[in-house]
Amino acid sequence: MDSTEQYYKKMTQTPVAKLIVTLGIPTTISMLITNIYNMADTYFVGTLGESPQGATSVLFTLQAIIQAIAFMLGQGSGTMVSKSLADKDVDEASKYVSSAFFIGGTLGLLLTIFGLIFIEPFMLLFGSSDTILPNAKDYGMWILLACPFMICSLVLNNNLRYEGKAFYSMIGLVTGGILNIFGDYVLIRVYDMGVYGAGLATASSQLVSFCILLFFHTKMAQGSIRFCYIAKKISYYLTIFKVGFPAMVRQGLTSISHGLLNNLTKPFGDAAMAAMGIVNRYSSLLMCVGLGIGQGFQPVASYNYQARAYKRVKKGLKVTMGLGAVVITLISLPGFIFAEDVVRLFQKSPNVIEIGAYALRWASIGVLFMPLSVPVNMLYQSIRRPDVSTILSMLRSGLAMIPTLLITCYFLGLTGIQISQPIADIVTGLVSIPFIIMFLNKKFDNDIESTQGDNKC
Repeated sequence: MDSTEQYYKKMTQTPVAKLIVTLGIPTTISMLITNIYNMADTYFVGTLGESPQGATSVLFTLQAIIQAIAFMLGQGSGTMVSKSLADKDVDEASKYVSSAFFIGGTLGLLLTIFGLIFIEPFMLLFGSSDTILPNAKDYGMWILLACPFMICSLVLNNNLRYEGKAFYSMIGLVTGGILNIFGDYVLIRVYDMGVYGAGLATASSQLVSFCILLFFHTKMAQGSIRFCYIAKKISYYLTIFKVGFPAMVRQGLTSISHGLLNNLTKPFGDAAMAAMGIVNRYSSLLMCVGLGIGQGFQPVASYNYQARAYKRVKKGLKVTMGLGAVVITLISLPGFIFAEDVVRLFQKSPNVIEIGAYALRWASIGVLFMPLSVPVNMLYQSIRRPDVSTILSMLRSGLAMIPTLLITCYFLGLTGIQISQPIADIVTGLVSIPFIIMFLNKKFDNDIESTQGDNKC
């Protein structure tokens, strides 16, 4: 039996819950490690003072822009690779992944060049204050230099996931994450290189992750990355952009909302900037678990939908929501109960602790609604319904977040900034419910018979 037939059997006959967990655990670990090394940056930079730590909040916006491009290309191409493999067309899969990889590297290089030329205006646009600016420039320079590798790494990571090779994508990201934490310690603590050292550690780890992921993709993936597979027809690129657009909207609006949040927080001082930076990083750590489980569901949804195994897709949505609800509830409790202690780990300033603890408790409530919003968003993207997925993607960081942030800040000041994202999370979760019900109640024609393996679920 060739690899294409083996993969078909795995994706259509393995019990749904087992398949999602098998694919979701490596993805969740990858995202956890990625966020842990972001937290390590926050921790080590936090020992340098409030202004350097404020730089991590500013650069969070830049990283969100880079991820917006990468996730659009990675998830757009990955979805089409999964569809092509379900149709047993390996050449078509190779065209999609090769096109996304090389255009990602090109866009990353352009962002590096223009970002370095206009680095100071960019940092100010992202919410940097005059006192934070020198640190933001030191950190930002290295992030911009690493941009092509960051984008290509995420393209490789997503395509490995959509081919059911999440374990290998995990190894690449985890290795880079561990190196980043070690680099932070050595360059900041041992060699006293400050924020400059934190940026260098991040850039170096991204390069290592890229090399490992490229090696695994070359050896393990069915779709090949070669110049000869770069698509000549514009339709391939339009399809990648269309299918991946919801992911870009999600991450792009995140960068806009965080830039707005930074600018609205700036008048309240560096302590407020540092506190919100800590909360954003910690919230991302909580969110990555929900996203990891959801990303384990994506290849299952994409492949089985194309294979007309619609009952498996519906079951997968229920499993993902249920599993996410249990896990997110458990991991959000420490942030709510021990909010002051969590913030104190990163910054000892009483003002930062007071501001951050209040925001963190609210954030711990908001993430409880992720198991409603994230799985259904990823479902519609994976079944190539970018119209619905785009609307859902726009909610959390755009349609819900930006108006909420502006209104609450106007009436409540700093308190409004602290509670704006959790309110947006709650609204997004509630609005997602009708879309969940609509899909689960939809009748599909030509649904293939449930396999024996699926009945065991």
